Amino acid sequence: MTSLDRRTLLRAGLVTGAGLAGGALLGGAGAGAAPTVGAPAWRASGRPVLTHGVQSGDVTAESARVWTRADRPGRLWVEVSRRPDLRGARVLRGPVLDPSGDFTGQVRLTGLPSGERLHYRVSVESLDRYGVRSEPLLGSFTTAPGRQQRRDVRFVWTGDIVGQGWGIDPNFGGMKIFESMRGVRPDFYLCSGDNVYADGPLAETVTLPDGRIWRNLVTPEKSKVAETLAEYRGQYAYNLLDEHLRALVAEVPQVIQWDDHEVTNNWYPGEILTDARYTEKRVDVLAARARQAFGEWLPVPTESTLYRKLSYGPLLDVFVLDMRTYKDQNDGNTYADPERGLLGREQREWLIRELKRSRATWKVIANDLPIGVVVPDGSAAQEGVAQGDPGAPAGRELEFAEVLGAAHRAGVTGIVFLTADVHYTAAHHYDPARAAVRDFTPFWEFVSGPAHAGAFGPNALDGTFGPQAVFVNAPPRANTSPGEGFQHFGEVSIDGESGAFTVHLRDRDGVSLWTTTLPAPGR
Repeated sequence: MTSLDRRTLLRAGLVTGAGLAGGALLGGAGAGAAPTVGAPAWRASGRPVLTHGVQSGDVTAESARVWTRADRPGRLWVEVSRRPDLRGARVLRGPVLDPSGDFTGQVRLTGLPSGERLHYRVSVESLDRYGVRSEPLLGSFTTAPGRQQRRDVRFVWTGDIVGQGWGIDPNFGGMKIFESMRGVRPDFYLCSGDNVYADGPLAETVTLPDGRIWRNLVTPEKSKVAETLAEYRGQYAYNLLDEHLRALVAEVPQVIQWDDHEVTNNWYPGEILTDARYTEKRVDVLAARARQAFGEWLPVPTESTLYRKLSYGPLLDVFVLDMRTYKDQNDGNTYADPERGLLGREQREWLIRELKRSRATWKVIANDLPIGVVVPDGSAAQEGVAQGDPGAPAGRELEFAEVLGAAHRAGVTGIVFLTADVHYTAAHHYDPARAAVRDFTPFWEFVSGPAHAGAFGPNALDGTFGPQAVFVNAPPRANTSPGEGFQHFGEVSIDGESGAFTVHLRDRDGVSLWTTTLPAPGR
């Protein structure tokens, strides 16, 4: 690729890229890096190589994040255009990718046209040989519609990837669900948490109940629980070995939240582990390493909180929650202290404030832990919102009673919750007529998962907010493999003219198992 002079770059419009590097908590380049014994391999091997594809994320009406990873230090360059052939592309100079960030980096593109399909090309330029660049990789995304652009919006969601010992087996189609998700041509993909299973090592083979053998692709980082920064980085590198996931994220922008398995099962701040597999018992130390790897390997914000709102024109606002960083300890969840909870006061007040301000027809709340599903943590503690008592709110339910009550009193309509976490798919309708709480507007919560993990459930429902299971698809036994079905994703399509909100709960092959259409509020 011909190098571009400063005048050309200024004419194209410079955008500053925010690198994902921070000071590494531990030494070492991490998963997929070039060997460091003796002279660095990149100094003798010519052009840089992009090792794990390209991704985009947090796309708005005028901005987007574009990500890649190289095999050596280099300068990131991104070209973006309305045209698939990239003619007349805008050229953007990104950060230097270096070992401190595991050679990952992203550029935040700004000043983009709203509601359009855009194409981009990514390359990395050698720091040693000016003008020598990697082979470029191509990607695309659709920007969100502007506030005055009333058009159809379509997206998919799921969670729970490479869990319970089920890794990538090409003989079972790899992580085929991502190809099915790409096939519905969504505007974006919402991952509702458990992007990786850092606490879930893989064995080379697993015998299925019918005698077939599941053969996992295994890497060193996936052969034990993750504790070091390099091991946490390796969780994300592993997932991107799957061709279906790489193809999806190159074409479809992501909206990503985290849950527990990005760190370790059912974690909360301040926890001290008793799990004998870990030499580092302090969860706060593990969470800091995991958070760094999460920010390096995914196109997510690194300069602000993980909870945020993304707008998609007049029809949709998406509220992405962080139900881990501020979480209280897992106990019986029966306390009466309003200062405790999953969200923390600042996030809770932000959610109430932004729901009241929103003028979108639909307010989707992406909650990585479901509202009314009982999720035990051992025999005496609770992991989620619900505490198993159908009576008045207690424990973490107090937070959501406050949020739902404030929204109700302010006349907020069109709230829908989307989640994963429990490894089956379901449609739950919540109504104060069935509830111990009366101060909220009826709403739906749709559950879809796992994407590629063991299937479980269904779990019991807590009656505090009056849930009714309208549809459930769960396996006949615990930890059913991806090769046996019961892998799920959800699809939402919002009609640009009527504002109707249609949900499909789909299986691994994309077959719709159940559907409903919610009319726009007031219609």
